[in-house]
Amino acid sequence: MRNLLTFLICMLPTTHAFAEVTAKNAWVRATVPAQKTTAAYVTIHSTDYARIVEVKTPAAGHAEIHESKMTGGVMRMEAMDDFLLLPGTTVELKPGSYHLMLMELPKPLVAGTRVPITFVVEEGKGKTRRYSVEVSAEVRPLGK
Repeated sequence: MRNLLTFLICMLPTTHAFAEVTAKNAWVRATVPAQKTTAAYVTIHSTDYARIVEVKTPAAGHAEIHESKMTGGVMRMEAMDDFLLLPGTTVELKPGSYHLMLMELPKPLVAGTRVPITFVVEEGKGKTRRYSVEVSAEVRPLGK
């Protein structure tokens, strides 16, 4: 009887755990009049494989995740098509590393205000679920 019970339990469908992605400590560098781009930073955590496939904000016409890397003695930025999040990891998007670029700003971003940012997340490793993670980023003064 015990073996039959063990067999039946093993045959039950397993529940599919989805990644939980969270974003916190988000901030954006303030801009001066006529400045059309700025950078934003955030700490992202995922409980399982996931990818950020899009970044959106009403504060900019276009937003992208960029990677900064040293090439031939020169620091260069490169847009990423998506951003892989590994299980149980926390990634800090920060100055001089991975970061968000907010482009085509219709107006200056003033210190002390907040900017909503939405990350579109897609499950990794063959999963097909898509969802949004939202964060409110503080606009910080230049030089901070």
